[in-house]
Amino acid sequence: MEIIAYIHNDMQEKFGIPRQSGLVEDLISTVVFEPKYRVREVLDGIDGFSHLWLIWQFSENADCEWSPTVRPPRLGGDKRKGVFATLSPFRPNPIGLSCVKLEQVLDTSDYGTVLTVSGADLKNGTPIYDIKPYIAYCDSVPDASQGFVAQAQNRMLAVDFPSELLDILPAEKRSPAVSLLAQDPRPAYHNDPDRIYGMKYAGFDIKFRVCEKLLTVTAVTEQELI
Repeated sequence: MEIIAYIHNDMQEKFGIPRQSGLVEDLISTVVFEPKYRVREVLDGIDGFSHLWLIWQFSENADCEWSPTVRPPRLGGDKRKGVFATLSPFRPNPIGLSCVKLEQVLDTSDYGTVLTVSGADLKNGTPIYDIKPYIAYCDSVPDASQGFVAQAQNRMLAVDFPSELLDILPAEKRSPAVSLLAQDPRPAYHNDPDRIYGMKYAGFDIKFRVCEKLLTVTAVTEQELI
């Protein structure tokens, strides 16, 4: 398979990335096509769809060994499930699937036609193998059962982001930052109220701690450009 595009966004590392697509609706990404695929005709008609499927590569795990069973983080990391019953990146073939909202089809001078999408759960620079339209009448199953994932829901946190720290971020980055933190980026088995965590986002390092269901931001610093 050939890589057709890469995603560009503010998520600089795996820590903090939403665990599913669509959870952080205001997180904006841009799909930038490889030169071979910068042909406007390949996107003819795509603006008629509100949502798209992205088929992508778990690029940071592409060379890792897979296992028949894995420990899903949402189950605390101490219970094993079959790899094909999970969304683990450690798979026989390191391929991911995400549903995103198409915000805009934009013609640019540097990259040809690009797609602006929201709700992606991909790290900046993730390779994309294919794009397909989301078809609501057949892709959506409202009454589908959720297996063991159902018991791991509702981990949303309240976020205390002091205004003097929030104002350090550019205005358009503030709402996505709060939404990302509310998803609780920590591993599910972490429960130390004194531990300070750091999430790199949009060129900033956001430090925080979590006590019970409240996440408190303690510092925001701009990352040094290397």
